Amino acid sequence: MDADLIRHAEALFGEPMTRKLEERAGDAEELAKPGDQKPAVDDVPASARLHMTARQTRRLWQHVQSIDSFWEGLREIEPGAVARLAKVAADRRWEVIFLTKRPDTVGAIAQVQSQRWLEANGFTLPSVYVVQGSRGLVAASLRLDIVVDDRPENCLDVVVDSKARAILVWRDDEKNLPVAARRLGIGVVKTIAECLDILTQIDAPENDRPGLIARVFKLLGLNETARV
Repeated sequence: MDADLIRHAEALFGEPMTRKLEERAGDAEELAKPGDQKPAVDDVPASARLHMTARQTRRLWQHVQSIDSFWEGLREIEPGAVARLAKVAADRRWEVIFLTKRPDTVGAIAQVQSQRWLEANGFTLPSVYVVQGSRGLVAASLRLDIVVDDRPENCLDVVVDSKARAILVWRDDEKNLPVAARRLGIGVVKTIAECLDILTQIDAPENDRPGLIARVFKLLGLNETARV
């Protein structure tokens, strides 16, 4: 999503928007006012925040919502990751649910667009749930075992509001990782590929590779056996 947002922002405002910046707390607070129905700046990953005013951010999201089937036209960050996930899930008999907070755009609803996108990238019959609140509450109600997300706040919701394990895909510099992430037992990986490697090792029979499970959980900063 980041690359497309940058492209549309530059087309709208006619100025470079690609420079990586720190979080703009003032803008975030303004956009998070109660009753504001427009998507807030926190819908954009912290590692790719655009250097825009609150007004520009609202205008950008209004523009995105006017684009027919916007969510179907995005490219994978890691080409082949969706297809690999589909294969691993089928081989390991995992039940996978995709959680998203995407606002609707012109065309099909966000859920349907996301399903079409996943199928186009190799995951047939995907289950997609559009989340409006805490991912942790969703994880608790559905009794999920592990939630993988690229937003620290979503992972925090998971560990606070459910018994599920949270794994954060953090593509930014390690020094920018929120301190609370590892302290709260949130596993951290650099890529989806690395995450799948770890999940398949967690799910492997313990007698195949003695001691592997303990090493994997140490890598993730987790102490108990996963419930995959």
